[in-house]
Amino acid sequence: MNNPFNYSTPMLKKTAHAIRVDLIKALAHAGSGHSGGPLGLADCVAAVYFYGASIDPHNPHHPDRDRIIFSAGHYSPVIYATLAHAGYVSINHFINDYRMFGGCLDGHPNFKTPGIETASGPLGQGTSQAAGMAAAAKLDKKEWRVWLFMSDGEQQEGQVQEAAMWMGFRKLDNVIAILDANNMQIDGHVSNVLGEKWIEDNYRNYGWYIITIDGNDMKQIMRAIDEAKEVRGKPTLIIARTVPGKGVKFMENDYHWHGKPPVGKEVTEALDDLGKEVN
Repeated sequence: MNNPFNYSTPMLKKTAHAIRVDLIKALAHAGSGHSGGPLGLADCVAAVYFYGASIDPHNPHHPDRDRIIFSAGHYSPVIYATLAHAGYVSINHFINDYRMFGGCLDGHPNFKTPGIETASGPLGQGTSQAAGMAAAAKLDKKEWRVWLFMSDGEQQEGQVQEAAMWMGFRKLDNVIAILDANNMQIDGHVSNVLGEKWIEDNYRNYGWYIITIDGNDMKQIMRAIDEAKEVRGKPTLIIARTVPGKGVKFMENDYHWHGKPPVGKEVTEALDDLGKEVN
């Protein structure tokens, strides 16, 4: 399988921008959800779905598809917005039904939604799930990859470190992990608890190939994806330094926007800020 979109750099930028706009609309309609991280990670997620990964939105269970795992389920606004733009669900469905009672677009993803590979909520479990999937693919001699999105805050979980250590030992080169290094968690800065240098050193010692990029620079993201696909004999970690709240000035680099949506005039201001971005 190949990526069915294979978007150019300008198309990826436009798609990431549209994803940001739609996730703000969905958060505002729901009145709850996470803003900062999803806005910051939109470029990387768009690049994986519309450039890097082998997927088939018309056949979400295709046996040869790449598996895309979000270990941090609170990124659901950017996950669902991307799935909508890729054709797994409709954009109107996402904006109007996100976090609505009785719907399939819960605050943390579950299997009711097409394109979702794992249910998520407790931080760190996605890394272990990715390890199991990647090992299964190797045992079955399959060519598909596992794309694993992780947050920097969840690196504080022992489960993440154990799974990363095991993947490195098993030389699972069918794993490409994207670490959202936005230095933000719910009550402050990640660096006050666990510094990025420590994270990078650990993964290198576990036997991972490391690529560090500006996670809001689409050309750097695309080059990192291309480079990661060529790595053999070890899993790859792309450390993507992103700006939480990217595109919305009053949210950028403010950890208070980790876990809340815009309300009232904030919605208009957020959409105005995004409207000023170059498409």
